[in-house]
Amino acid sequence: MMGVSGSGKSTVGRVLADQLTVPFVDADDLHPASNIDKMRAGVPLTDSDREPWLDAVGSALAQLSAGVVACSALARRYRDRIRVFVPDASFVQLDGSRALLAARLADRRGHFMPTGLLDSQLATLEPLQHEEDGLLVDITASPAEIVKRVLEHRASGSGRNG
Repeated sequence: MMGVSGSGKSTVGRVLADQLTVPFVDADDLHPASNIDKMRAGVPLTDSDREPWLDAVGSALAQLSAGVVACSALARRYRDRIRVFVPDASFVQLDGSRALLAARLADRRGHFMPTGLLDSQLATLEPLQHEEDGLLVDITASPAEIVKRVLEHRASGSGRNG
């Protein structure tokens, strides 16, 4: 699951992992404390902040025979870095309007990512490209509906973004 904060990566990822009976990993749990401190302070991460974290995400995924990971993976180069560890990784981009994302972030409690970083994440976001293995899904659907669409896409074997 990929997308900006508030898109539902963890929620949908957990439901998908349960449906597939595979492990779920939340990439937020793999951030070093320095990254969390920066984000909590409203400071966007740099690529050099993200590189060791993305390596940890790729490594965690590579250790699984199958699994679901919730990770922002906002830019193509970040997804490519994960693919170094797991070349056949498939990404599901959870996509929604800025207004919906901001509303979700405003309602969320106890998370280190402040609403003020949403615009920075949206500016960094590079949507899945056609040749990337994955699926773009609108987040206005329920988590169960999103998972159903992901499973249908997976069963169709279409792979490429569509």
